[in-house]
Amino acid sequence: MRKTKLPAIIKLLPFLLMVALSGCSSMAVLNPKGQVGSDEKTLIITAAILMLIVIIPVVVMTIVFAYRFRASNKKATYKPDWAHSRKIEAVVWGVPILIVLALSILSWVTTHSLDPFKPLSMKDKQPVTIQVVSLDWKWLFIYPEQGIATVNEIQFPVNTPVNFQLTSATVMNSFFIPQLGSQIYTMAGMKTQLHLVADHAGTYRGLSANFSGRGFSGMTFKAIATSKANFDDWVKKVKASSKTLDASSYQQLAKPSEDNSVEYYSSVPPNLFESILRMYMATTKAGSSS
Repeated sequence: MRKTKLPAIIKLLPFLLMVALSGCSSMAVLNPKGQVGSDEKTLIITAAILMLIVIIPVVVMTIVFAYRFRASNKKATYKPDWAHSRKIEAVVWGVPILIVLALSILSWVTTHSLDPFKPLSMKDKQPVTIQVVSLDWKWLFIYPEQGIATVNEIQFPVNTPVNFQLTSATVMNSFFIPQLGSQIYTMAGMKTQLHLVADHAGTYRGLSANFSGRGFSGMTFKAIATSKANFDDWVKKVKASSKTLDASSYQQLAKPSEDNSVEYYSSVPPNLFESILRMYMATTKAGSSS
């Protein structure tokens, strides 16, 4: 019996699949360390599997049909007058319709459950509030309850909800801690919210996910989830800094700079975040009136 010789591409499929999957463990969004990130990972995988139900058969059939009905294959059935099949039409249209319907329901439900404005509630855990200001090209973090501020570093207790209040002092930007989930845009003169939690202690990379100019690539920060005791010690360390953040020092900080190191400010005006919001609005009104 003559053996059928498979095309080289089919022989390579297992290897290509192995190579594609080997990088998944290093992808931050597929290695979540918090409730929101885990829920988003489940959504990504579920949506991918649903779409692969269509994609994989189409790819496989394209390869198989091209090989089977090649000009040199004299055993292939030749039907020049064939034009229609109700069974094929039912599968070709029915399966995608069902998948789109399933994806629509899944997107609707998860969009509401993962609403970034929706607070995370945990028993006996007081949320930590962090006000975020995107600058050129660095991140300013204000802790209104502790009266401190930092640049390019945040710390918070593990298994504790973190309530982010966000705005931009310049162009539109995007705040993103991949392993904790939910990137969200920041815009000048507008305040948005984001609620996250880390269920594993560790240092996670935060970044800008929206191109914002020359220093964009260096606009990263550290998000450190630690114990409550270590967090309290860190707050004391920041309070011991010789730097303070007031209106004058903020103006210096707001000037464009690249690859900024971590900075600590031992004190900050209680209304600085709101002042930054109003600053853009005042500039816009002045420009429109002139």
